[in-house]
Amino acid sequence: MQITHCLHTAILVSDLEKAEHFYGTVLGLAKVSRELKFPGAWYEVQGYQIHLMVGAVPELYNAEKWGRNRHVAFSVSDLDAAKAQLLAHHCPIQMSASGRAAIFTQDPDGNVIELSQL
Repeated sequence: MQITHCLHTAILVSDLEKAEHFYGTVLGLAKVSRELKFPGAWYEVQGYQIHLMVGAVPELYNAEKWGRNRHVAFSVSDLDAAKAQLLAHHCPIQMSASGRAAIFTQDPDGNVIELSQL
């Protein structure tokens, strides 16, 4: 087997409207069409998709260090601008414990998102 690239990540959310606001408005991901019959929304960045699906959301494994939980990581061009955007929307923020240029936030259901400036 040779894996050639990542296609998508599925994220469970309890409130689709709040999740759509976070992923579409706060993070600024582009929404793509979907024709499935269960509740959800698809978003895309450079050919990689985030599939939001309504379901039971598991709790964090490590509430103290968000990066030690399951998470999705995105690269950003300006980490300070990303941080300001998150704060403007009252999103929680945690700096990376490693000291690298990265922050963690959580969507309305507590799913962890990493934003790194490479």
